[in-house]
Amino acid sequence: MANNEEVIDSPVGRVNKHIHEYVATNGAQGHDWRGYPTLLLTTRKRISGKLRRTALIYGRDGENVILVASQGGAPRHPLWYLNLSHDPHVEVQIRGETLTGWARTATPAERPRLWQMMARLYPPYDSCQAKARREIPVVIVEPAK
Repeated sequence: MANNEEVIDSPVGRVNKHIHEYVATNGAQGHDWRGYPTLLLTTRKRISGKLRRTALIYGRDGENVILVASQGGAPRHPLWYLNLSHDPHVEVQIRGETLTGWARTATPAERPRLWQMMARLYPPYDSCQAKARREIPVVIVEPAK
């Protein structure tokens, strides 16, 4: 991702505030959200090509970062997931560290283990899946080498 490109932050009020606090403090404020670890994910918008940033709960599986595209159990995938499905090159900020990587949806063989890991980390994911009319994707961000 280009360093000089403008990044558009999520317009959702509470998420936007979370992002601004996270960026301003290198995650000292914002990394721990209600007791859960969060990061900032930057994707390239699939239609405009502009960069878009949001805050998400995350887990770790070795070097990989794990995300859940739950959108609170909404019937549609979140925009960030649609964006990375179009362009898998992403950037994540965890506290003061920024890394680039490649995002992909967990395979059917990988998903059960990673879902259980993330549902242990954030138990509401199970109720999100129960009310969603779709299988909620688990996303693996593999660091660029």
